[in-house]
Amino acid sequence: MNVYEAVASRRAVRRFSDEPVPAEALERVLTAAQRAPSGGNLQPWHCYVLTGSSLAELKKRTAERLAAGDPGDPREFEMYPPALGSPYHERRAAAAERRYAALGVAREDERGRREAVAANWDCFGAPAALFCYVPRDFGSAQWVDIGLYLQTLMLLLRAEGLHSCPQMAWSVYRRTVAEVVSPPDDLVLFCGVSIGHEDTTTEPVRTTRAPLAETTTFLD
Repeated sequence: MNVYEAVASRRAVRRFSDEPVPAEALERVLTAAQRAPSGGNLQPWHCYVLTGSSLAELKKRTAERLAAGDPGDPREFEMYPPALGSPYHERRAAAAERRYAALGVAREDERGRREAVAANWDCFGAPAALFCYVPRDFGSAQWVDIGLYLQTLMLLLRAEGLHSCPQMAWSVYRRTVAEVVSPPDDLVLFCGVSIGHEDTTTEPVRTTRAPLAETTTFLD
């Protein structure tokens, strides 16, 4: 698989099979992902990889909070600007509509939508998950570095025949993640990444992308 194929086939998969992820494949990917660029070569990512009993324990604890109606922990960062203007609001709305339509969940089906969101905290059935932290006192430039690292990671997973789903949703239950992985206090959880083999019994959902002219200007 070349880089173009990896980019084209990477998507946020939200249904995984229970086929185990080989430990050696994860180690290859994580070793190679260390080559991701970062300003000043700070490499500000701090990751925890969960499989087996540790991931099962995290899912169990989070499910208990969900069942109790726990709305989650105080946010350490905003996922989106409070006033999301055009065209960003329209893009986000279109992606959500396409995803819920694929699940057969109508706009007025509040329970169905809650259940679809709750699937985040089961890692969509994935047998492996990575949790990526950034030092608390680092700034926006280092958060960009985290994005560069995660994209590198997800493309390398495609090269191994694996899929992924990056999930800022895990920051909602960050304290439960911390109970399992025990990170130092000076780290902030940015996101989780579910990792595994796609459940091919369901039709994949692909969101659209803006045309190049909408996002890029060429100057001669």
